[in-house]
Amino acid sequence: MHALTQRVERSGSTLSHVVDTLLSEALQLERHSLFQVSTSNALVEGVFGGVTTVADLKKHGDFGLGTFAGLDGEMVMIDGECFRVGAGGVASLAADDRATPFALVTRFSADSDAYVGSATLESLVARLDRLRPSENLFVGIRVDGVFDLLAMRAICAARPGEGLVEATSHQSEFEIADVTGTIVGFWAPEFAKSVSVTGYHFHFISADREIGGHVLGLDGRDLDLRLHTESDLHLALPETVEFLTADLRGDHEDDLDRAERVQQGSRQTERG
Repeated sequence: MHALTQRVERSGSTLSHVVDTLLSEALQLERHSLFQVSTSNALVEGVFGGVTTVADLKKHGDFGLGTFAGLDGEMVMIDGECFRVGAGGVASLAADDRATPFALVTRFSADSDAYVGSATLESLVARLDRLRPSENLFVGIRVDGVFDLLAMRAICAARPGEGLVEATSHQSEFEIADVTGTIVGFWAPEFAKSVSVTGYHFHFISADREIGGHVLGLDGRDLDLRLHTESDLHLALPETVEFLTADLRGDHEDDLDRAERVQQGSRQTERG
């Protein structure tokens, strides 16, 4: 107990957090750990080549999001299964040997939860803002419920020479009505803007695992919110020629915001 007390005093953490960390290390468990492949700046600059596989991601987590080599679809990982979402929101299991240029995964274990009767994307974000424990930690977010409407997109394969902004200009955008499913998301702090997508980043997968996408807007009800705080970040940087020779020195925040959060053109309802 004396040793634990000393560790608490040195680290400034709570006793429960210190015990959780030590047990996780002793049992070789990755708790409160976020594993990220590559950086958001590299993605903006068009570094889309696959650098690791779905099988490798599964070694580091059971919950996450990202994209596939060449920007060929949205990635959703949930309950240990990885799905690719293509044009129109059609979801299918991703093969273990499928490559990714950018992804975030964690072993999701809720630290806090809440129930929301109904919400738009804006009110959901406001509630999550109140639930998050800090402005300086990454957070994994799972939202299960019924969605009366979801506005989404699915990134399409990039053309040769395109960066992220150009590639998202010809993405598939669509709306889905009356669907039960799960939002898989992360929140990243402002100081991480050169590495990750700051703020909220949400993907969706239906309960039957047939429909999904990158969330642009929603109307939901009977929503169960669960948050998992990430205090340990593992960043795997590619060693490919494409990454090693890319110019990542600039401020890419505006371009990333345009690509990730701004809807490009009018949506088309492909499934309802």
